[in-house]
Amino acid sequence: MPQFFATSPRLLEELLALELETLGATEIAPTHAGVTFHGDLTTAYRVCLWSRIANRVLMPLAECVATDTDSLYEGVGTVPWREHIERGRTLAVDVTAIRSPIESTRFALFRAKDAIVDQLREGRGERPDVDTREPDVRVSVHLEDERAVVSLDLSGGSLHRRGYRLQGGEAPLKENLAAAMLLWAGWPEIAADGGAMLDPMCGSGTLCIEAALIAADVAPGLLRQRFGFVGWRQHRSAAWDKLLVEAKDRANAGTVRMPRICGFDANPDAVHNAIGNVERANLTGFVHIERRELASAEPLGKEDTGLVAVNPPYGERMGEASDLQSLYTALGGQLKRNFAGWQAVAIVADDDLGRRLGLQASRRMRVFNGKLPCRVLDLHIRTDQALSAGGEMLQNRLRKNFKHLSRWAKKNEVSCFRVYDADLPEYAAAIDRYEQFAVVQEYEPPKTIPPGKAARRLQDVIAVVPDVLGIEPANVIVKVRRRQRGTAQYGRLSQSHELVEVAEGQCRFLVNLRDYVDTGLFLDGRLIRRRIAELSLGRRFLNLFAYTGTATVYAARGGAVASTSVDLSSRYLRWARRNLELNGFGRRDHELIEADCGAFVAQCRDRYGLIYMDPPTFSRSKKLDEDLDIQRDHIAMIQGCLRLLTPDGVLLFSTHSRHFDLEVIEGADVQEITRQTVDEDFARGRAPHRCWQVSHRSLDRRLRAPAWERDS
Repeated sequence: MPQFFATSPRLLEELLALELETLGATEIAPTHAGVTFHGDLTTAYRVCLWSRIANRVLMPLAECVATDTDSLYEGVGTVPWREHIERGRTLAVDVTAIRSPIESTRFALFRAKDAIVDQLREGRGERPDVDTREPDVRVSVHLEDERAVVSLDLSGGSLHRRGYRLQGGEAPLKENLAAAMLLWAGWPEIAADGGAMLDPMCGSGTLCIEAALIAADVAPGLLRQRFGFVGWRQHRSAAWDKLLVEAKDRANAGTVRMPRICGFDANPDAVHNAIGNVERANLTGFVHIERRELASAEPLGKEDTGLVAVNPPYGERMGEASDLQSLYTALGGQLKRNFAGWQAVAIVADDDLGRRLGLQASRRMRVFNGKLPCRVLDLHIRTDQALSAGGEMLQNRLRKNFKHLSRWAKKNEVSCFRVYDADLPEYAAAIDRYEQFAVVQEYEPPKTIPPGKAARRLQDVIAVVPDVLGIEPANVIVKVRRRQRGTAQYGRLSQSHELVEVAEGQCRFLVNLRDYVDTGLFLDGRLIRRRIAELSLGRRFLNLFAYTGTATVYAARGGAVASTSVDLSSRYLRWARRNLELNGFGRRDHELIEADCGAFVAQCRDRYGLIYMDPPTFSRSKKLDEDLDIQRDHIAMIQGCLRLLTPDGVLLFSTHSRHFDLEVIEGADVQEITRQTVDEDFARGRAPHRCWQVSHRSLDRRLRAPAWERDS
């Protein structure tokens, strides 16, 4: 099947990938600024018609060398353009570039256009006219490094231009970003359950209109006047007509079950524009727009649940942020007064203004509104009403756990620890205390749990944590830990870059509690780090897959004469250097190396008395020729480490893989020490990791044990 590339707004690639899966695409792979996928031509047409998130759908025709404009001309000329452009059709060429040696995209555009025009003129004796606004055929040329990809633009222009918005507000939200907000917030499920949607600051009405199109199952492409493939020589009109008929039938059926959708705005001009946009979207009678002050915003119907979606003004858009603090406070207060039990989704460009809402964000998503970096907040609107029966059970369990663990933590000089880990099956979350902060990680609920029920349970968790743990509500950070499937890897959650200093015993570490699922400090590895400190005296220490260097800090604190920490991530190594410096350890004796750990071990000629290896279960990187699979690769990795061990050396090997099976290692003495490395706060359920101590077979076990075990 042919390959296609759907471009997307920045940072929405993962959402677009999920959408493409529902549209019948296969071999879906998110990448920078878009998603590659496979399918037949009908699939590509369906994406053009139905995608609410994509900008464009491109069909690559050729890839060529593009070190200069001459090589670009030759490469574009290899495409048989007569197979794509009929006589009498108009043409346009777009050029984009990343790190290209061709500095002028304007000159590149002229040369690419000339290559097409010259070929057609030689074959037909006439050249096609150029129409940059509404061409019959639009060609996309993307330059990256020294290569060029030449594609046919099937969409014929950005798909975010649905065709209904002729008037916008002062800083309108693009249609596909508005749709992405609604999809991410769970609006399809809320609408299916009969929930309403309301935008108290609707501007040009984009969020309301996109909500209506989603709820009514209206393909956004139905409103467009033209697509790029219609003027293409190989266009299959029968397949396209069939898709249009199907989409119109679905739209007619969908409007019958339309939920209540309302938009308010205090500006009469904005209301006028929004009403006009609703009319052009053929949604008159389905979307209600009226002039109303924020202080009067309330549900118009009797719905107990629904979604408030809002794009409030922010400092960069309409004045300084300080002038808007009272507006955000008023917005949050109005939501809490009149929309208790509803969900809310808001896009903000300023974190401080977002916090003025006074609502806990259970999730955050980084996006760009145009060139402006923003965050979309998933908010749960609560009042100070009494907890549900389940919430009271959770509160009691959390209070009991915290009472016991806080005593244990104080006795053992532990300031960061797990308080709760899905002790009650209904409340499937982990709660970690990081001194004055709490991190709540909701485990992804199964599909059998309705989204609304899962959201209410998460609200209970967020409500009880500040009081029980004695921390400020603003210091409760909520994340969703999704089950890793196949080769999936955790991505970034936000971009706060906020590092917090915390203590663990005599060591201090920097943690990032907001930006990723993991914080930079694996709490379950506490006793492994202590073992490293006990075993490191007088030894040279090697830390493979070093992450943020916490194990290296323990080794240095324990008396290691030198250390080498290896990781493929330069960001983690910078973090590790800061952790070392925070604890008073300089560069001379503690080397950090950015490298593939497997390649480092294969090439290393040094010997170490202590090696720690905690590889990820699976890792994929553009820096590697092959992916890392711990189950497949662990024997070779351990044998390589044994080669680097001194005769009396010790290797500690740990993994978080739940289904890992350690194979027999020839010539080694292997002892599983998992039970000795699981601390009190992780002792309630299944061990969070597994750990083995490996050495050359001749070594006496007592010499390998840390002091507290040798003395017992």
